[in-house]
Amino acid sequence: MRTTKGHARRRAKNRLFKRAKGYVGGRRRLYRTAKENLVRAGVFAYRDRRRRRRDFRRLWIIRLSAAVRQYDLRYSEFIHGLQLAKIELDRKQLSEMAIADPAAFQQIVESVKKHLVAA
Repeated sequence: MRTTKGHARRRAKNRLFKRAKGYVGGRRRLYRTAKENLVRAGVFAYRDRRRRRRDFRRLWIIRLSAAVRQYDLRYSEFIHGLQLAKIELDRKQLSEMAIADPAAFQQIVESVKKHLVAA
């Protein structure tokens, strides 16, 4: 007698269709198409998790550059000054500080300027 995958196959298909929920048309209803689209979606998800980090870093740098320009500094000078001043805040923290707490950010900028002049 021939054995079939019966229950296991149905469970596997149901899992796949659950993951394809929200897709439009055949991408949700047809097994092969749904499977192909899930693979493709997985590739995009993997790639874009890394891309998101890049995008956020770019955003923080743009924000910092704009914030530092108000104090007559360039972004690159500011980052160099941070290293000289041994201030170990990352770009995310600095950009949030520039938005939420301008007074504290100004103190950091003044400290950076002192260290740039001394160097």
